[in-house]
Amino acid sequence: MPDEAAHRVDVRIQAHDFDSAAEIAALTAGRADIGAVVTFTGLCRDEGGRLAALELEHYPGMAERAIRAIATEAVARFSLQGILAIHRHGKIAPGGNIVLVVAAAPHRQAAFDGAAFLMDYLKTDAPFWKKEHLKDGGTGEWVSAKDADDAAKARWTSAQ
Repeated sequence: MPDEAAHRVDVRIQAHDFDSAAEIAALTAGRADIGAVVTFTGLCRDEGGRLAALELEHYPGMAERAIRAIATEAVARFSLQGILAIHRHGKIAPGGNIVLVVAAAPHRQAAFDGAAFLMDYLKTDAPFWKKEHLKDGGTGEWVSAKDADDAAKARWTSAQ
């Protein structure tokens, strides 16, 4: 297991929005050993104008533990200096932030790989349930991972 003081792992699940720039600054503050930072921000789409909101549910405690385990694996696997995952829950309107992943490493490829690894996990296996709320007042489908998401995650098991 990586030393969390030297290799920070920060996982948060929250209803309120986040400030990406402030989160990056907090992760990298005082760290001269970081040479690359890669970020991913996932936003709520309007799905062709039909979506009023996306509602995300989770089991508190269980979701954080599951994401922390994969984030800790990313730190070890890619020699990251730090990783941050913030995932929102509740109803999120189109254009709103859903998820932020920040990976910091001495070199760019490790940061890219660490961010992609964690994001691929979040899209496929993180314990969240997503339900559509439609502009016409109806409730849409429960959203599942897509085949492309599963294929993206599969590359990490074959790349070991």
